[in-house]
Amino acid sequence: MHRRHFLTGLAAAALVGCSSSPTEAAPPPPFRPTRFSVEVRGSGPDVILIPGLTAGRGIWSRLVEAVPGYRYHLLQVSGFAGEPARGNASGPVVGPLAEEIGRYIEAEGLRRPAVIGHSMGGTLAMMVASKWPERVGRLMVVDIPPQPSGLLGSDAARMRGLADSLRDFASTPTGRQIFESVIGGMSGEGTRPSDPDVVARAMHELATLDLTADLPRITLPMTVVYASLDPRSNARQDAAYRAAFARAREPQLIRIDRSGHMIMLDQPARFNETVRAFLTRRT
Repeated sequence: MHRRHFLTGLAAAALVGCSSSPTEAAPPPPFRPTRFSVEVRGSGPDVILIPGLTAGRGIWSRLVEAVPGYRYHLLQVSGFAGEPARGNASGPVVGPLAEEIGRYIEAEGLRRPAVIGHSMGGTLAMMVASKWPERVGRLMVVDIPPQPSGLLGSDAARMRGLADSLRDFASTPTGRQIFESVIGGMSGEGTRPSDPDVVARAMHELATLDLTADLPRITLPMTVVYASLDPRSNARQDAAYRAAFARAREPQLIRIDRSGHMIMLDQPARFNETVRAFLTRRT
């Protein structure tokens, strides 16, 4: 056989062999979040519900029943309300949680869902909306300023030392016992306890976090709902939230009177109507 014909045939055989062999890389496994779990209820436009520090998805049960017609994605943070710590077993909590929520929206193919977050959940919602505004359709922040330490009448710089001490104290046996007793009634549900170590680390991040500079990057419609327990504090609350969200793009600020921090439990009828109006509001 002519040498050139031999080489040509050899190359052709090699190409045929390569094309018929399973050389393509296997597709990556589907995304499964480890820092939170999700329970999906209902059908319709997508709404993501994020509870706050130590709380479980049960805080949204009345809302889901009262406002049908949506596909609700009820998140629960790993380590809170009896959920195993899993991905939150060590290291930072809040920042990586926001990353996973953003990834969940993309992996599930959700088309600009509404995102509603209470307290720490509101912080997470703002973080997601500021980093990926194209992935979120509209945003509701419930009773949390962009600088969470503002709930305590302080700021992140002043809270850092106290936050460091609390985090370190929670890692000791005595501190863990105290944290367990303190956080037992924080969820607003009276259900399963939260992991004190996860709570302490999340509290540390929240105490030292300030999202004020990120507000201008939230380009989607935003509603901020906040509580006022005493009518005498209404004006003070109004001024505080106006100042806190001054750099946001025309947020709708809504005060719910005679309510503590757990608005959805203290004033469920008013809160549910507020959410219904938020979800149907034209943008």
